[in-house]
Amino acid sequence: MIAEPVVNGLQAELAGKLTVLRVDINSPAGREMSAQTGSGATPTFIFYDASGNELWRQIGSLDAEKVRASVP
Repeated sequence: MIAEPVVNGLQAELAGKLTVLRVDINSPAGREMSAQTGSGATPTFIFYDASGNELWRQIGSLDAEKVRASVP
């Protein structure tokens, strides 16, 4: 499964409830963020709560139902 259409759909569906941040890990800022989060594989999806706590992460494909279930 290609992740981008799934992410785009979730972003539209959950607008106002979900913020999607796309990071280019080839950029200096992206390399820094990758080092901080310990994510070396792409794509890596990291789900944070409103307080900035990591709830879960997934590498490769994204489970849209898991995202929906995680959004209050």
